[in-house]
Amino acid sequence: MGLELHGYDFPVGVAEDGYLSDSEAFASVINVIDGVRMAPSLVPQSNKEQYDYLVTVVNPGKRIGQDDEALTATALRALSRAVFRLDAVYHGSLLNNIFMSSIWDYGLDARNALLELITALAAVPEKFLDNCLYMLLHNFRPPRQLKAPLNQSKRWLMRKEEVRREVYLALHCINTLVPLAPARLKILIDKLMPRFTEDKYVLMTYVEGILGLERNEIGKFLGSTVLARVVDLLIDLDVNIPWEDILQEEPNKDIFAIELGECNEDDEYTTPNMDTVDLAKNTFADKLDGLMVVACEHLKSCSESGQLLEVFERLSEIFRRAMLKLHKSKFTQFLMFYACSLDPDTCGLKFAIMLTDIFISKDEDPDSRMKAVAYLASYLARAKFIPSSLVASILKRLVDWCFEYCQLQDIRVNKISPQAHRVFYSGCQAVMYILCFRLRSICDVPQLKQLLFHLPIDSILHHPVLDPLKVCLPLIVQEFLRQAQTARLFKKPMLYSYDNSFESEFSKAFGGIQRLDMFFPFDPYLLKESDRFMRPNFKFWDMVKTTYSDHDSEGEDSEGEDELKDLPKDIDLNLYDDEDDLDLKIDKMSITPNPSFLHQVATNFDQPSRMPARIRPSQSPPSPHHGFLYTKKEER
Repeated sequence: MGLELHGYDFPVGVAEDGYLSDSEAFASVINVIDGVRMAPSLVPQSNKEQYDYLVTVVNPGKRIGQDDEALTATALRALSRAVFRLDAVYHGSLLNNIFMSSIWDYGLDARNALLELITALAAVPEKFLDNCLYMLLHNFRPPRQLKAPLNQSKRWLMRKEEVRREVYLALHCINTLVPLAPARLKILIDKLMPRFTEDKYVLMTYVEGILGLERNEIGKFLGSTVLARVVDLLIDLDVNIPWEDILQEEPNKDIFAIELGECNEDDEYTTPNMDTVDLAKNTFADKLDGLMVVACEHLKSCSESGQLLEVFERLSEIFRRAMLKLHKSKFTQFLMFYACSLDPDTCGLKFAIMLTDIFISKDEDPDSRMKAVAYLASYLARAKFIPSSLVASILKRLVDWCFEYCQLQDIRVNKISPQAHRVFYSGCQAVMYILCFRLRSICDVPQLKQLLFHLPIDSILHHPVLDPLKVCLPLIVQEFLRQAQTARLFKKPMLYSYDNSFESEFSKAFGGIQRLDMFFPFDPYLLKESDRFMRPNFKFWDMVKTTYSDHDSEGEDSEGEDELKDLPKDIDLNLYDDEDDLDLKIDKMSITPNPSFLHQVATNFDQPSRMPARIRPSQSPPSPHHGFLYTKKEER
């Protein structure tokens, strides 16, 4: 192979046919480099001109054809053999062009030569490592000239995969050659993460690239760095989505949109107004939607390759550090939900136990405990893949804690103090909320029903001082009492005065400034593209089989029978305290809802219920999909 000479090529011996051999070309480049290794005033003019020409050959902003491609590849390979002769003082402009080069702009031959040069430069001790890593990470970004809809063309998708594989290979080689590389790469990943204000395709392409590092061999050296930075980016987008703009509230609407239809005065359903949740018009929501698709595809790929458990452990750490502390997150937490759905027996179990442990721990601050139990209640209520046996076991731990808390109270105090006992009330509300969704499925399994009916729930709710029924959200209390009464959960009727309000002064008090009494983090998911990952595993209220449901849907298998078939005869009531293996089948929920859901007083149990349609925090609007979203007309 040789290089055809042009009028301004390097001055070395020329073959008779007008071509320069590879060895002669390499010698030429080395001579040019050495020719300027001196003070600028001492460099001969001819040497300077040859060096300037070499700089133009390695020009990151120049479009090159096939002929120029061969020249560039030869020059880059020659530079790979001369890396120890390069110096930032004498060859700054050349090095700058190299590190600014975009792999996307070159053909296969020049790309390979460039990556060979980058790998060689990285191995030069204490000189170019950071520059090389920066250059490779920057090439996870798409080229600037790439605009939609070209970014979805088959040609560019193939090019993206080619570039990404080559960058991974180069990073792997550098990691093998330079022991310090992983530590420096961690720092640069943290620094080079795009801001949430950048273009959606830039964000998606870059995040796809760096998440691939987790599945690569170098991922084991990076720990949770990559995933943590991705989650931080998702949170930045998440908290910048204002519900005020999304809901577009109107004066004739209820303050909360709901999952189910409501009957108006003429006993007719109102139709959904999809404009109230059109997140596609929100730039931040659109970007977050795309990134959630990327993140979920990553988790799915990890599951298929057997790496999910390792990634889940990292994600759990990030959840405790970032997501749990944040109250305004609306969608990012669904990464945990989806990861758990990929492996319910292990990840799903671990997440439930982690949240329970945080709530029960005295070492955690009150807000973290309240948020953890809110996550737990929402998770157990909404996750279709969580079996009733696990729900019952977690409920036992929660009820036992609440009962012990009651035992420590001075019954001589006759004044309710919601703020002082806010952790207790959050636990009580979580128990009632979970049972609103899962009481029937638990009661359908004799062993689980026996466990539940032996829990001191009535003693807790009847406590003369704490009186949770007066403090927790009225709508949750109303629905819970209705189902509990139907199931005969209590030995005697619960007397409860209900004023048809969504919240009370007591619930506001225990919820605090952040209104943790209204925090339901796994309410229906609204992002359209990434919804496909959540919806198959998500339980909407119209799927819930309540204790007052008249009949099962025709042809539907009994949920309790599914649980019972695989339930051990001698079930351990503390079955999941130590993360034992879960051998029960996932229960399947699919019940057609009653046509109307209206709240009256708690003693009027013959009327159908609307719960938890209005149990929706302002931070979590309803599902945008037909069949699950209706709006309430103004009551006249």
